[in-house]
Amino acid sequence: FVALFQFRILGLEMGRGLWGLVAAAAVGLTSADEHNHRYEPQEEVVMWMNTVGPYHNRQETYSYFTLPFCKGPVTEIAHHHETLGEALQGVELELSGLDVKFLQDVKTVVFCSVVLDNRKLTALKYAVKHHYWYQMYVDDLPIWALVGDHGEGGGNNEESYIWTHKRFDFGVHGNQIVDVNLTTGRRVKLEEGTKIDFSYEVSWKESDLEYARRYEKYLDPTFFQHRIHWFSIFNSFMMVLFLVGLVTMIMMRTLRRDYARYSKDDELDDLERDLGDEYGWKQVHGDVFRPPPYNLAFSTLVGTGYQVLLVSLIVILFSIWGDIYVGRGSLVTTIIFVYSGCAPIAGYFGGGLYSRNSGEQWIKQVLATAVLLPATVCGVAFLVNFIAMYYHASRAIPFRTMMVILAIWVLIVLPLTLVGAIIGRNVSGTPDHPCRITPIPRPIPEKKWFMEPLVIIMAGGVLPFGSIFIEMYFIFTSFWAYKVYYVYGFMLLVFVILTVVTTCVTIVCTYFLLNAEDYRWQWTSFLSGASTAIYVYLYSTYYFFFKTKMFGVFQTTFYFSYSALMALALGAMCGTLGYAGSSQFVHRIYRNVKID
Repeated sequence: FVALFQFRILGLEMGRGLWGLVAAAAVGLTSADEHNHRYEPQEEVVMWMNTVGPYHNRQETYSYFTLPFCKGPVTEIAHHHETLGEALQGVELELSGLDVKFLQDVKTVVFCSVVLDNRKLTALKYAVKHHYWYQMYVDDLPIWALVGDHGEGGGNNEESYIWTHKRFDFGVHGNQIVDVNLTTGRRVKLEEGTKIDFSYEVSWKESDLEYARRYEKYLDPTFFQHRIHWFSIFNSFMMVLFLVGLVTMIMMRTLRRDYARYSKDDELDDLERDLGDEYGWKQVHGDVFRPPPYNLAFSTLVGTGYQVLLVSLIVILFSIWGDIYVGRGSLVTTIIFVYSGCAPIAGYFGGGLYSRNSGEQWIKQVLATAVLLPATVCGVAFLVNFIAMYYHASRAIPFRTMMVILAIWVLIVLPLTLVGAIIGRNVSGTPDHPCRITPIPRPIPEKKWFMEPLVIIMAGGVLPFGSIFIEMYFIFTSFWAYKVYYVYGFMLLVFVILTVVTTCVTIVCTYFLLNAEDYRWQWTSFLSGASTAIYVYLYSTYYFFFKTKMFGVFQTTFYFSYSALMALALGAMCGTLGYAGSSQFVHRIYRNVKID
């Protein structure tokens, strides 16, 4: 089952799912269609109506026919396969009814009519007032158009008009559609009792554009490849060099001086040692490997962080290699199945860490690891789904899709997490501490306020956030506005920079904490990296109020809920990076010092 889905992800059309794979193969043996993107002359070209909604609230979308529009004469089609990603993203493809044949021009034809009563008039006027626009799909190519526009007047006397004519201009390269443009025309004033005739026309022409480049018209290289983008990468790279140099200095110079001082202390007799000034990280060698409090929660978060880290890397590489941002819902479907396939990673690292820290309730730990992120996502999705259902928005997730997600978790995620935990307990579950743990914890001495764990935690996320905040602007703009994010090469560079910066910063924070003779480094190192999420969420709040024109309960809830999910996933990933780097650092320094 997993192999079939992974094969589908790596195929030419990402994210179709098992039944889509079988159906597409069967159809491909008999005829050409929109799934293999090759047509024969006079073959049906399906015109899909997707959603309609306000321009400034991209995520607030409704089914196209919630407005009083009408359909054309075509009522049945030969093929339609909805993917899991489409269902989760609120894609509601409905047949437009327009009769379009490949390479067949159509002169202006009236395909349906609507008489405006008070209810229909009110709905259309509301749509025009709030700048509603709709989206269509033709051969997987999206096209957009406004419902109408305003005329003269103001306030309640403002005149409203609707566009009633659609002109489709297709570009063809061989037997493939490489371009489509929608032009609206024939503006009709909205008045009660008016009969509105909806019409369309179709024009076909040869194009020199190759099929592989047909999606380039939707990209915006002047926005994503702006010199500010390049400058942010260069600035982050210089930060990496500085931090790597700082960590190297600590490892080579400061630690060497510490080793020399501790070696000198070992040569003193007991009286001289008592009169001497012993301090530093060596003094906590009997407590530094003590299991952290809330061991189960800690190992669960670390295991989840490893999984999110690997999923992020794989999806970025898939996006660079396969252009999965092109297909409807492909990115979401890919994330779901890559996450499911990476479940053993969470079980392995979480289960191994829990066992090394003398955890005994390993079944509970496995369940917590398998449930933590899916339950968080489902809880937020349930809240947003409840509001979407209240507003009758297309973002409401169908019950069937919920059952599919539940089946994926039960049949794939949970068993694979269990397998990973069993392997982790047996392979890496034996403690390998270089120092013995004392029976009685050592008192933590008083220290300056800036050495307190809370201060270190909040300071630890500043530099990692500084290395990515420019990229966060481009990501937010693509997700919450109308840009298609395609520069995944940039994202990979930023991902590597974030990894290095987070690791280096938390190593420095851990060294300062241990040097203050505070051995509570496990949670501190994790939370120092995870605090990046706090700054990301604060930035998302700034972006909402100053960079968008969103409004309303649904859009506000949707924005802040899913921004919180993104921040939490980022926090788990960065926290795990911080802990992993600090763990290697701590093991390294205590392995090289002489302990009585």
